[in-house]
Amino acid sequence: QVQMVESGGGSVQAGGALRLSCTASALTFEDYAMGWFRQAPGRELEGVSCITWRGIGIDYEDSVKGRFTISRDNVKKTLYLEMNSLKPEDTATYYCAATYAWGRSTCSLQTADFALWGQGTQVTVSS
Repeated sequence: QVQMVESGGGSVQAGGALRLSCTASALTFEDYAMGWFRQAPGRELEGVSCITWRGIGIDYEDSVKGRFTISRDNVKKTLYLEMNSLKPEDTATYYCAATYAWGRSTCSLQTADFALWGQGTQVTVSS
């Protein structure tokens, strides 16, 4: 059974940094595009960043560009999100997600395009 487990969330002050990880099991990780999504209280789930199967194609939601960096290690079957200069509006539950996308050169930030999801990790940024 495919499992994806996020870690690295926590509470930080504005301007701080966190590194999220998502480790997958029972998945041919290198064949999947991966994404990070977040959901703040009272708001819809939104795409934060995505990365193609080989890590060549990357995209970011506008509000995190220049502050967040997505990366992946296909040997370790792990996805990362380095988050710097955190703001209170970044407070949310962060989820990793996967979609089979072998050979594709671009990735998607649309939740409907992802079939496999982790359980989430909470990020809280205080002002």
